[in-house]
Amino acid sequence: MKPRIVLTCLVAVYYLCGCMGSELAFLKEPSDVIAVRDRPLMLDCRVQGDEPIVVTWRKNGKPLPNSPRVQVLKNGTLFIQSFQKRREGNDADTGEYECAAQNHYGMLVSRKARVHLASLPKFHTHPVSMSVDEGGVARFQCQIHGIPEANITWEKDRVPLNPKDNRYTLLPMGILQVTGARQSDAGVFRCVATNPANTRYSHDAVLNVTGGAPRIYKEPVILSGPQNLTITVHQTAILECIATGNPKPIVSWSRLDGRSIGVEGIQVLGTGNLMISDVSLQHSGVYVCAANRPGTRMRRTALGRLVVQAPPEFLQWPQSVSKPAGGSAVFTCVAQGVPEPHLIWLKNGKVLMPGHNVKLTNNNSTLALTRISSEDEAIYQCIAENSAGTNQASARLAVAHPKDLPAAPESLTANALSTNALQITWSQPPTNVTDSIIGYVLHIRKIGEPDSLELQEAISKGTFQHDVTNLEPSTTYSLYLKAYSPLGASQQSHTVVATTLGGVPTAPTFFTKLVNSSTMQVLWELPSKAGKAEGFRLSYRRVPHGTFQGPVQLPCHINAHTVFNLEPGAVYEVKLVAYNGNGESDCSKRLVSLAEEGVSEQSTGGNSLCQCRDGEASLGSIVIGIHIGTACIIFCVLFLMFGYRRSLFCSKGTQDSWSIPRDNTGHNGNPKDGANHPRIDSVVQQTKQYLFEFPGFHRFRTLMKTNSLSSLLCPFGPAVVTQCQVVIEQHSSGLPSTGTS
Repeated sequence: MKPRIVLTCLVAVYYLCGCMGSELAFLKEPSDVIAVRDRPLMLDCRVQGDEPIVVTWRKNGKPLPNSPRVQVLKNGTLFIQSFQKRREGNDADTGEYECAAQNHYGMLVSRKARVHLASLPKFHTHPVSMSVDEGGVARFQCQIHGIPEANITWEKDRVPLNPKDNRYTLLPMGILQVTGARQSDAGVFRCVATNPANTRYSHDAVLNVTGGAPRIYKEPVILSGPQNLTITVHQTAILECIATGNPKPIVSWSRLDGRSIGVEGIQVLGTGNLMISDVSLQHSGVYVCAANRPGTRMRRTALGRLVVQAPPEFLQWPQSVSKPAGGSAVFTCVAQGVPEPHLIWLKNGKVLMPGHNVKLTNNNSTLALTRISSEDEAIYQCIAENSAGTNQASARLAVAHPKDLPAAPESLTANALSTNALQITWSQPPTNVTDSIIGYVLHIRKIGEPDSLELQEAISKGTFQHDVTNLEPSTTYSLYLKAYSPLGASQQSHTVVATTLGGVPTAPTFFTKLVNSSTMQVLWELPSKAGKAEGFRLSYRRVPHGTFQGPVQLPCHINAHTVFNLEPGAVYEVKLVAYNGNGESDCSKRLVSLAEEGVSEQSTGGNSLCQCRDGEASLGSIVIGIHIGTACIIFCVLFLMFGYRRSLFCSKGTQDSWSIPRDNTGHNGNPKDGANHPRIDSVVQQTKQYLFEFPGFHRFRTLMKTNSLSSLLCPFGPAVVTQCQVVIEQHSSGLPSTGTS
């Protein structure tokens, strides 16, 4: 089953459907506005929530008192009868306004609305008279800073210009371009600025158009290039570029970073001005205006930077929660904007500062409250601000006392229904408890997986049996249940473990490591898929005792166990099985000798595999092992050959067979007829001499007696191992002892 997170939607729906309707929420917040002097002004503020709700207003962070001129209407709207630039003894009505709504659960503050007074001061840049050649380009500019931005038009000889003449280009920032100048264009020009506050006229500027200039070559020249511009998303950006030359240059646009400007919302005004409608953050960048002489690589360029700002928007809102007294609560608020928004937190409308149980982290995006008490019950707000605007999001903290929360579900059981389904049941609580429960949430997790991969399923309040489907076969899960009321969640029920149908785990692969003469460590591989095994059982016995000690029961995430207080020099059999709800796996067994510390272990019996592994091996022991194996093979082959009654190797034309008959005592000796076989004796003696002189043979003999070297010969099969042990016992007594190598 792929990881999935089933949202506890019953709680979310409960909040959204009005069960938590007591929470305050703004239906409409005040927005930035430009007021006109001596005219009325209204700022909207509509709130919903449990009545009674008291709405008040603040200006620049201070309460705004009611007066005959300033009133708060019943619907929460602020009404200013006559907006003033400045009043006697008081500040002007301009400033930042915010609406505050309060009921018995707390206070909620709206976003800040910036209120400006409409104004239109005098021009600070007037158009300048100029002369151009016939067919040339004329440019006039006027600048005025109005609130709101003034609408600028142009007049020629006191008559408004005809906007349909495509030789005239009027840019919103107060620029007039006249291309292909004619004698008829000569005259007096002025610009007219208009906004709700006033209408103003610039100084006059005279345009003279001289006679046609000789048609001589002129290099391209950019008369006016793009200026740096900062605007807000969804506005319109106009980048100016006007060029002259002979022949007439071709104006083109590109971005300095090589990205495409695009075509949607892009328009060219006049002979080369770039207009971008409804700008987005992707339009930010440096734009290059190029004037090219036709048919050549001759070009002139000018650069301008466009900066697009965006007011704050929330990517993650804080969520209302109910927490028990003494517990903790975490609110998360993530906002984006350009420039990066600054975050502050409010508690019931007041700025919240870090304190004894208040912690702000992650650039104020996370608010953590610890040791919650009734004093912490409030409405908490995240305020995001940047130069482009402000935004707010809120959440309520309800403090629940244990007596107000439902009891944890009882008698939770889980049983396997199929290879991919479990059925859980729990006891029905008393009626008075059931009435306060809005539903249950089941928490499911595979054994061995982290808590972050836990699954959650919502269950209706009248259900006391639930089938969990889409699970994996032969997989073990842990499950617990919580009951939810409007105030929060109960304590969790006891945790149950259940395994879907599908079979028992496979036998675990393990090996052992001697720590010292009385201690060994058993290590094994964990299942490749979490949940296939619920745990492991480890048993061991001293050979040849028939009773196993244990089993030691180990959880599925443990893959090692150390056994102490063993008898030095003894041989132990170790047995390991894996189990789940469907039963135990086949067991894996090993024989381990404690004769010498660091000796390799061997596998034997049962269904265990032959595993030749030694975690302490070195290059020297590998070389010795190869020599010992070679010697053992030679020794075994020779004596197996001698065991046949009929010789497999014959001399020329003879029928004599080589044999090594046994005497009455059962030991190898001379033939019954007393005849000697010098060739056989010679081979045996030479073999014994070779083994005696071979370094490490005495060690090899000791290991063979204790069954501790069988793993070295395991590729040749158990028959070779057994035969070698017999031969060593029968023929090693004649070898002199010089100590171990």
